[in-house]
Amino acid sequence: MSAHRTPHRTLSALAAASAVLLAATACTSTKSSGDGSEISLVKSDKLTTCTHLPYEPFQVKKGGEVVGFDVDVVDLVAKKLDVKQEIVDTPFEGIQTGEDLNAGKCDVAAAGMTITDVRDENLDFSKPYFEATQALLTKKGKGYKTLADLKGKKLGVQQGTTGAEYAKEQGKGVETVQFEDLALLLTAVKTGQVDAGINDNGVLYDYVKGNPDTEVTAEFDTGEQYGIGVKTGNDALRKEIDAALDKAKSDGSYDRIYKKWFGKAPEGQDK
Repeated sequence: MSAHRTPHRTLSALAAASAVLLAATACTSTKSSGDGSEISLVKSDKLTTCTHLPYEPFQVKKGGEVVGFDVDVVDLVAKKLDVKQEIVDTPFEGIQTGEDLNAGKCDVAAAGMTITDVRDENLDFSKPYFEATQALLTKKGKGYKTLADLKGKKLGVQQGTTGAEYAKEQGKGVETVQFEDLALLLTAVKTGQVDAGINDNGVLYDYVKGNPDTEVTAEFDTGEQYGIGVKTGNDALRKEIDAALDKAKSDGSYDRIYKKWFGKAPEGQDK
């Protein structure tokens, strides 16, 4: 009797294993990219985005939801792919090194991230979608307007950022203090833990609007541009992102999103 039951149990086990395999396979979807290639997503019905919070007004959590300029821009890509965007908050180091993309943590990286040669070796970028430069934040009335003014003083930087690199290269005699995220850096300036802070102009101007005891005293012409990152070689998804950006800039969607988050139409943005 047992000899007859064993094959049935074996068949059942094989059927169960096949079901598990099919379920696992379904976790990754493919969508036509329009040129014969295919796009694979981490989750079948999601465009998963890696970012590092907070970075207002590009990405910030409000009322339990992550919102911001970058969020709205990536939503345009998700809509084009007929999926919803899902956001993963992760340390910036894993984003800029491409580790999160390579590990399958996300499909795209949108974190107010400047396109640089070093980062371009670790991941592939979309065409630029935002122009930025470095700026200096201080307590109001402190009078620090150049890095030279900060010689012998403490300058807060966010680790892994182009601002930190700029301070290292240009801030001779300035003591830099690293912070893991933007919120910690801003608080350090506001409370006097550091004498000034350096970061992208967009986030600093947004901060002073709600913190009138601080001010942006200088901008440094670093000529930076943000890009949306994808895993190296993921040309199909990169092309979809570029197409969504082109459409948004031609139909006015980009300008509407920009005005929503910055209060004015873009000036000098690459259209």
